[in-house]
Order: sequence, then C-alpha cells, then structure tokens
Amino acid sequence: MSHTASAPTPHKHRLYEDLLALPLGTLMISIGIVLFAKATVLTGGVAGLALLLQFATSADFSILFFVINLPFYWLAVIRMGWAFTLRTVAAVALISLFVWATPAWLRIETIAPLYAACAGGAAMGLGLLALARHRTAIGGVNILALYLQERHGVRAGWVQLGIDAAIFAAALFVLPLDKVAMSLVGTVVINAILAMNHKPGRYMAIS
Repeated sequence: MSHTASAPTPHKHRLYEDLLALPLGTLMISIGIVLFAKATVLTGGVAGLALLLQFATSADFSILFFVINLPFYWLAVIRMGWAFTLRTVAAVALISLFVWATPAWLRIETIAPLYAACAGGAAMGLGLLALARHRTAIGGVNILALYLQERHGVRAGWVQLGIDAAIFAAALFVLPLDKVAMSLVGTVVINAILAMNHKPGRYMAIS
C-alpha cells in the first residue's frame, strides 16, 4: 500500500513578528537606497524610477517614491487584500521617512560606486526578502512581482528584473555609462538574493 507524503503545514507568523519585520526590512532597504543615491547609482522598480527622477531633476526622493506608488495600491487591494495593502502602504511610508531622515543619522562623505552597488544591493535584497516573507511589498513593481509569484508561480526576482530593463534604458540618457554599469551590478545583487531565497514553497510561514 503506497503512502503519499503530505505537504508541510505552513506556520502562521505571530503579530509581533510581522510588526518587527516591517521596520527592520524597510530600514535595510532605506540604507541601500541612501548608498545608491550617494554614489549616483540606480536600482530598479519604483525606487529606481524615483532615484532616476531625483538624479535628473534634483527633486526629493522621499516625495517621489511616495507619490509614484499611489496608483499601484488599487492592484494591491483587488488582488492581494487589504491586510497586504495596509502593510505595503506602511512600508512605503517608512522607507520614505527613513531615507529622508538617514542623512541626519549617518553622514557619508565619499563612497566607491562598486561598493555602493554591492553593499546597497545586498541591503536592499535582504530587506525586500524580509518584507516579502511577511507578505509586504514596497509598492509598484514589487506588488506586481509578488502577485505574479503567488498566483502563477513566476519568481518575483525574475519578473522584477525584466521590468527593470526599461528603467535602465532610460537611465542611459541621464547617467554616465559607468554609473549605469554599477547600477546593473547592484540590481543583479538584489534580484539574485530574491531569486535564490524567495522561491514558491521554500518558506512556509504565512502572515
């Protein structure tokens, strides 16, 4: 008589675990963004678009990031539910706040672009991973990527990597080629962390 192994039952995150993941994940992401901005290095997604607009116009990243994300919340509500959406709105607000406040807490005089790309990319990747495992996004492309992964099994990292290509094409008209190259390094680091660690079924806890 054959026996079919049953799938492991997902564990549910406790409320305090979700609450801790939000500030910790967004703080890691904001540190990565600050490193990128200091080195004039770009990333992908809405954060990348906000950085690109900041480099092109000198507008404030925090305001750009918060405003650009507003139209994407309807997708989060319709497809992912109110709990996910509220966590995402909170994450976007915290990142905007942390990026705005970090220069008063941490002053960086100079930074090598390659180091900024690698260290900033690692910080952002780990922060995104922490949020994703607690069903939280940072808006925009990340919402779309997580939706496609949850509903269709498409890896979030690869979805985001494809969309980022358009942002980098636009960056060629704003940044020097060497900065675009460093930006690609940082984005590869971010998406490699997500692709290797955020596969469907690998992490069983749910929020």
